[in-house]
Amino acid sequence: MPKSIHRPEYDVLRAQLRKLREGAGVTQTELSAGLKRSQSFISDIERGVRRLDVLELRDVCELLGTPFLDFVAAFDEAAASLSRKVSTDRRWLGKRR
Repeated sequence: MPKSIHRPEYDVLRAQLRKLREGAGVTQTELSAGLKRSQSFISDIERGVRRLDVLELRDVCELLGTPFLDFVAAFDEAAASLSRKVSTDRRWLGKRR
């Protein structure tokens, strides 16, 4: 199994984080200041260059005014939907052969 940062589910996580940040009207610079990190820290996370650990994710959610468990539940639903789509695509490909 590939490292988590290279899995499709991580793309879902990154997209949800960016959407959450932008929806809150917060810039990367403002979020990074709240985390006491550089702006490039947030940019690297959103671009998939740097992995975010669970404690950092909880801090980001708190700063953006979203309950951590709500964010995780939404991510889990989106990731499960992605997994179902990939599974369906693979079954279709298998039948085609």
